[in-house]
Amino acid sequence: MVSIQQGRLYRANGYHITIWCNVSGYLGSQEQDFEWSIYKPSSPLMKLQIVSTRDTSFTYAVYSQHVKSGKFYIERLQGDAVLLHIKKLQDQDAGEYECEVPTTENGFVVTYSAKMDLSVIPDTLSANMKPQALIRDQGDSLELTCEVTATTAQHTHLSVAWYLLQGDTENQRKMILSLSREFVLIPGSSYTQRFSTGDIKLDKIDSKTYKLLIVKVQPSDQGEMFCEAVEWIQDPDKTWKDIARKQTSKAALTVRSLDKNVEVKISAAESSLLEGEVLQINCFVQGQNTQHRLFHIVWLHNAMVVASIDPYGALAFPKDSEDRYRMGHLLVTKQSNEQYILRIKPVELKDKGVYSCKVSEMEKTPTGSFSATQQRSSSGISTNVKPRESHLKLTVWVDKEHIVEGDSLTFHCNVSAAENSLSMSWWHTQMESDPPVLIASMAQDGRLELGTSYSERGAHGDLRVEKVDSFTFTLTLYNTSATADTGLYRCEVTEWYKDRSWKYIQQISAKVESLRQNLDVELNSRLASVQLQEDFELFCRVSAKDTSHQMPLSITWRFQPSSNISISGLGYQQVVKVTARGTIEWGSAHLHFQKKTKITKSSSLSRLLVHSATWQDAGTYMCEVEAWGYLAQARDSALAAAAVLPSNPVEIKVTKPESKLRIVMHAQELEITSNEDIDIECKIISLTKEDSHLGVAWYFLPLSPTDAAPGLIIRTNYSNILEYGEAFSSRQQKHRFRSEKVSRHLYQLRISSVDYDVGGKYYCVAEEWLWSADSGWTKIGEVASGRTMVHFQHSENKPVIERTNHSITASESEDVTLECLLQSSVQSTSRFSIHWFRESNNSNPELLVTIKNNGIIEYGSGKMSRRLHPHSPSVGDFRLTLHNVEMADAGTFYCQVEEWRIVDCSTSRVQQATGQSGYSRVLVLPSVSTSSSQICSPAPLFRFILFYPLVLSLILMAIIVILCFKTKRLSMKKQIKSSRESSCNKAEETDNLKGNEVD
Repeated sequence: MVSIQQGRLYRANGYHITIWCNVSGYLGSQEQDFEWSIYKPSSPLMKLQIVSTRDTSFTYAVYSQHVKSGKFYIERLQGDAVLLHIKKLQDQDAGEYECEVPTTENGFVVTYSAKMDLSVIPDTLSANMKPQALIRDQGDSLELTCEVTATTAQHTHLSVAWYLLQGDTENQRKMILSLSREFVLIPGSSYTQRFSTGDIKLDKIDSKTYKLLIVKVQPSDQGEMFCEAVEWIQDPDKTWKDIARKQTSKAALTVRSLDKNVEVKISAAESSLLEGEVLQINCFVQGQNTQHRLFHIVWLHNAMVVASIDPYGALAFPKDSEDRYRMGHLLVTKQSNEQYILRIKPVELKDKGVYSCKVSEMEKTPTGSFSATQQRSSSGISTNVKPRESHLKLTVWVDKEHIVEGDSLTFHCNVSAAENSLSMSWWHTQMESDPPVLIASMAQDGRLELGTSYSERGAHGDLRVEKVDSFTFTLTLYNTSATADTGLYRCEVTEWYKDRSWKYIQQISAKVESLRQNLDVELNSRLASVQLQEDFELFCRVSAKDTSHQMPLSITWRFQPSSNISISGLGYQQVVKVTARGTIEWGSAHLHFQKKTKITKSSSLSRLLVHSATWQDAGTYMCEVEAWGYLAQARDSALAAAAVLPSNPVEIKVTKPESKLRIVMHAQELEITSNEDIDIECKIISLTKEDSHLGVAWYFLPLSPTDAAPGLIIRTNYSNILEYGEAFSSRQQKHRFRSEKVSRHLYQLRISSVDYDVGGKYYCVAEEWLWSADSGWTKIGEVASGRTMVHFQHSENKPVIERTNHSITASESEDVTLECLLQSSVQSTSRFSIHWFRESNNSNPELLVTIKNNGIIEYGSGKMSRRLHPHSPSVGDFRLTLHNVEMADAGTFYCQVEEWRIVDCSTSRVQQATGQSGYSRVLVLPSVSTSSSQICSPAPLFRFILFYPLVLSLILMAIIVILCFKTKRLSMKKQIKSSRESSCNKAEETDNLKGNEVD
């Protein structure tokens, strides 16, 4: 019995897997052979052989390279158990695997097998931790997080483990702590004690985040730490199997020994400030393990205390500093145990001077109070506070001084060197004598107010005022008008500081021109004349004087067929329209363009691409352009376009393509003998189009009379419909002459069982056809090949065998006799070997039986061998009887005859020639019911009594005939042998006489 690992198994893509198989209850050798095959889901009935322990040729070609490369191999665990290894599993390796054990029992080869299913699932496991280099003092805490995700559709478990690598190889890694698939924490052997005291922890923060916490790092923790995630799945046999494994990047940890000394440093974000800015003084405490130590910080200004902060973060201030703290103008913060910040905003003139900080390290006494163990002071840092003045500079510019009506007008007002809060306003003056009109103003806090004359435009979204950044203001007018928006624009900026202010003014002019420029529209094509089925394209280009002005455009393509040019009243009709919004509207005429036309449109160019030109595409084309001032107008269907311009017409002519059909033209000669099959080739060198179809006709020109006209043998048109010539339309001729399309560029004329009447010249004529949707198939070229001269020569050596095909129908349990008749004359020195073959379901021919030239019979390995009876009733008549045929015996049978001849007077034979018979197709029908009621019925009983003696008589006669044939054959062999000996004796006597005469 063969046992295989229970399926269905799920394994992840890209990993090495194994499948076990063993056999029990066997007889014979203790070492059994194993063969592995696969049935893929796409072809569940097709067996693909992979690898075998006994036969290297067992592997199918599709797996041979995989087996050679070692992707598939068998590992023998013991004589009756193996493992199938699959390296780097891929999606195409999924399927039903079969383990077969061929063994010999009672002289017969018996194969036992077992199957299991393997599914390949995506590898969705990921483990991520950013690579980092960490430095910790002894006793510091360490946190590392690892993100692990898996989106496998099947039910799986995850395990996560942290490792410490203190060498160059993976073998030197030590496990710190792991969370198993059963959610059990397991420490490494080196960390068991620290885990029990709580110094090592592993927490699952959320669904995908795992955190390793080392409360106090030790020098032994120095090295590279990483996280490893493993995905597990439970197999049908209830065992858990790891199917995926991922490691994160490594975090390099350096642990420094503990030192109690501290160093205090001070720095200022800016040492020279303006009145009202922010003064920030940073105090840094540097030392080892500072995060677990207690410090008291005192800030000094000109040796006077400004503020202090104790180890618990409590603040203390002198009287003047406490008032500023309550107003939010003074702030002391503890960023960390190493950094403390003093912040003064706004800084005043009295705040200039020298700042320093004093640090006292504190320890708790048994009474709960603090005592200073050491004190350190920083060096002093000088700060300067200058009174505020205005140095503002104002710059105004416009994107375009001259624009076209409908375009947007954008002004920029940039402030540089501003040190205080700002307010600003925009003004417009149409004429120099007119008073300025307020457009909009923006207060210091960013509040925006529109002028009375511009409130309506603001409500419609045609006006926008922005503060792009701290120093830049913009004014944008949309849908501009030539009459209302031309003029002088002014930017006013006011800088404020407390109760003081400074005002700055800059102005610039802008002109809005009317939309009265000329648009140029030009239509052109690369080809004025195109060939049938060729693509052609037309380009509609729109140009304007002001190239910077982008106007919304609609483009309409129109067409007038060539057949309508002479008809009055039928002008250009719409093919397609691309609106300014980009929508496409097809016209009601010339609907055939919709299925074959591609249209593109940009701001100044539209392209019309027509695929596979037909006769009805010939005509005159033009494009029509509609322009609006701005997009809102184009979207309003009630508004007419500001300008409509037609292009120049372009005529496109459609012509039949020049044929590029080329065919092999050189002549050739063939010499053949009777009963041969010959192939005459018609090779196509080139075609006009890849999608063109060919019609191929074969012609025959007899050798005489010399002025004979060529006769059509067979023609295949562009639709692969066959037509035989009048002289070749008989059933026999159709069987002998066949046309075959080997490939797109190769056609063959096959002539079977040639005879003297096939001598002559052969050639092919190829016609190239193209399909047009409006006119159907069009012939574009015709070329004839070179002549092939066929010479017939009679052969005296080759055996001629009857090649007539037969069809035999028999019922189950009946006998069927197949014939193989030799039609050529038999020489006295000829001996024959006969091979009988069978084909079924397009499989390779199966050798049934061989009768060698010495009379020895060898049977094939098939199941039919016991029911085969080869015999020869007469010379040249070879037969094969199938006894008690079965349904599985159905198929096509034929024989192959090899002629051997005796060489000189020796017993050796030389093979002269080989011939093959026609095909006999045997169809086996199921037998009529064999129940006892039918056998015993009067009619079957009558037939049994009538025919059974006759069948016995025929069998006895057949046996007598065979015995006579064998007796006659033995006598003929003796006669031939005696004749050879006599001839050889005569030859020796002649040689002796000659020798005597010489003496």
